[in-house]
Parts: sequence; structure tokens; C-alpha cells
Amino acid sequence: MLEYLRNASEKPVAKILISILAFSFVGWGVAEWIFGGTVGDNTVMHIGKADISVQQYNSEKSRELALMTREQQRAVYADAEAQNDFSQQVLTKIATQQMVHNHANELGFAVSEKRIAQEIRDFPDFQVNGKFSTVAFDNILNNSGYSEAEFANVLRGQILRSMVLGSVSAPVSVSEFAVQAAYNARYGKRDIEYTTVKFADFKVSEPTDKQLQEFYKQNPQTLPETRAVSYVFIETDMSQPDKYDAGYATAVKIEDDIIAGETMKDAAKKHGAKYVSLKSFDRDHRPVDTLLTDSMVTKIFDMEPQLESEMIETKNGFVFVRVDEVKPAHTAEFDTVKKSLTNDWKKAEQKKQAYVHANELLVNLNKKGGSLANKKVATVSRAEGAPAELLVPAFRNKIGQNSIENGTDSFYILSIKKATAPKVEQRKMDNLRKELQNMSATGLQEDFNSFLKREYPVKINEKVYNRVFGK
Repeated sequence: MLEYLRNASEKPVAKILISILAFSFVGWGVAEWIFGGTVGDNTVMHIGKADISVQQYNSEKSRELALMTREQQRAVYADAEAQNDFSQQVLTKIATQQMVHNHANELGFAVSEKRIAQEIRDFPDFQVNGKFSTVAFDNILNNSGYSEAEFANVLRGQILRSMVLGSVSAPVSVSEFAVQAAYNARYGKRDIEYTTVKFADFKVSEPTDKQLQEFYKQNPQTLPETRAVSYVFIETDMSQPDKYDAGYATAVKIEDDIIAGETMKDAAKKHGAKYVSLKSFDRDHRPVDTLLTDSMVTKIFDMEPQLESEMIETKNGFVFVRVDEVKPAHTAEFDTVKKSLTNDWKKAEQKKQAYVHANELLVNLNKKGGSLANKKVATVSRAEGAPAELLVPAFRNKIGQNSIENGTDSFYILSIKKATAPKVEQRKMDNLRKELQNMSATGLQEDFNSFLKREYPVKINEKVYNRVFGK
């Protein structure tokens, strides 16, 4: 068959060699249910009745790595969490493809060698001067990490997946009634009346200590966990092999000195590295320091105190981190928060008084023949026309309903008067129809995805999985 394939070709090679297939929706949620039982010594997971071997996983992993830049590859290997995420992505991709293959087999779908050859024959990347070139074919496959047989199998798999998923990906029609109803709901307008009662308009006196203490019992303030950290940084150009090797060698020497009992500060000074000591900070209020990325802060708050980390690779060099001190989360002493507590108490009292006044206005409005004092009249859409805090209740509440709505610094007394149908704009109507079609198609795809997961459950061979992934 492979000799026959040499007379053939297909669509852009990236479509096969990089994305494999734009049917990622089938894989949604795989990572969450990919863990299960185990049988066999070389099978890393089972998808329905199909077995996926360690060799299959390693081959797919190698191909995925080959598609990455050197910097992306380093990012994967420099961080344990990134390695785990990458492994899960590879497993998810394999499971996704195998589920669809299983279903194709049950449906009796098949792809002939003649079809494979014809697909390859038309492949522009394999052509020179409009004709199939065995040299181009071999070069591209060698660079992509595929053998001829593997490439033929990948192409066959793509065609099978298109057979299975083609109908699920077809456009879904939406009734004109649904489009019109959605259009009216989205672009319709409402006439409202409202009055604003601001908290700040109400004056309150200074609280007594007793009032503050009672308030603090109901509203205790918890201080978050803080950590004091020090680190040694060996800066180097990670993209240059020679500089990378030199930086790594220095980092190893520093690591050896730390293990031998030297302080991080002394080890850094000895080898010309940067030493930094940071005062206590919490997760959400970190010092200004380029090293303190989100992932690094997460790592720091997962570390045990009084211990140095292993060597960590960053995009700018190597680093060793030590958590010098940990202050657990705790309830703040009353005296330390008394000043801020006074402001909170005043705001709470102002809000109480504002609500009492707002309720009086609502009662007067609800009386027969009642009216709303200091009202404003507005015609609103779902996006504009009144304070943002009124736009949702303006369409959530019923016509003729009066209510008190809570704002950030005010209460609003809101009265819904009438609804106005929108003027039809064909461009908006067409865009909304497409949006509803996409939503319907997505729902269908999710249902099909759920069907595949039920029909071909994914189970992990934990013994092999733990051996391969070091769990």
C-alpha cells in the first residue's frame, strides 16, 4: 500500500500533523473522568474495549513536543505542574481520538487504501510543479516524526473522524419564532421611573467602644496567611545553550553548598548570584518582584517552612527559594482594626438609615394614587439608559412592579412602566440567528460528547500510569 501512497497527497499538512482534527469538542471534560481501574502491564489506559499502550502514549508525546518551540519545551520540563498538564493533554487527545474511532468501527465505517492514496495525491505540500514528489513526501514526514505507515494511519483516522462527526458538526436550523423572541428579549426597551437614596446622605455620630465591639463580633476580620521568603537567583540567557549550561553549572554549585550547610546568602555571594530577602506578604498582596509570578507564588505557599526548594528553572534563569517564616491566617485583634472598624460601622449605620427611608418611599408609591418623590424617568435597554445596577432588574421585574434595588452605595426605588418592542434591523436579526444556530450546534455536540463518554468509558491502568508518570 505504501508504494501506492507514493502516488498521492492531500490538504494542508498542518491540518493533519498539528491539529489532527478540529473536533476538540469531543474531548471536553476528558481530564476529569480519565482516572479509573487497571489491567495489563503495558496498557496505560482503556477506552471502551480499546487499549492504549505506553508506546502509543510516548509516540504521541514525542510528536507533540516536536511541534513546540525550544522555549515551550523548556517550560514543560522546568515545572512539575506544567509536565503534568502536558501529559494530561496528550492522554486527553489520545482518548478523544480513540472514542471516535471506536464509534466508527461500530458503525462499520472503513477507509480504503485507494481513498488514502487519493487524499495524499492531492496534498499540495507533497507536490513539486503540480506533481507528487516522493522527495517532498519523505522530507515532510521525516520532519514531522511520522513513518509512512503512521502517516497513513493518521490520515485514515482523520477521515474516519470526519465520517463520525460530520453530521454532528452540520449547521442546526432555528425557527423564526425563536429568533424573533430572542430578538425582542435582547433589543427591547422599557420605560422606568426611579429614585436614588444614597447612603452618604445620612449622617451618623461616632460609635462607642461597646458599639464597635458588638459590631466586630458580628463582622470579625480574618488576616490571611503571610510568608517571608528569600531566594537565590542565577540569571542567564536560557535560549543560548552555552549560557544555559554555564548558568546550570553555577546553580549546581550553589545547590551543593546549600546542601553542605551554607546559608543561601553566603552561597549566592560565593558564586556571584543574586540574593533577595522579602518581608512577609500574602497571596493577594505580593511585593513588586519579577520572580513572583502567579505560579511561583502558588509554589511558595505550598512549600514547607524553613526548607529550600529544589532548583527551579524560570524563563530568565535558575532560582532556589526558601520560606523563612509563616504566619497562619488568624482573626485580627480588636485594637489593631479599630480605626477601619469605625468606618465600616458608620457605613453600615448609614445603609440602615437609607433603607428605612427607601422603604418609606416605596410604601408611599404603593398606595392607591401614590407617586414617587424626586423620581427620574428613563427609557432603558439591557445595556444603557440608567445606572448599571438598575438595568438587570428593569428587565427581570414584571411590568407595573415596584421594588427596592440594592446598589453599591445607594438604594433605588424602581417602578417598571411599560415595554417597547424593538425596531427590526435585518443585520442584527441575521447575526442573532447565527448565534442561536451555533448555540444549538454546541448543545448537540455536548450531547454527543456525553454519549461517547458513556459508550466508551476511559479507565486508567493505575499500576502502569504510576510507573510512567512517577505518581
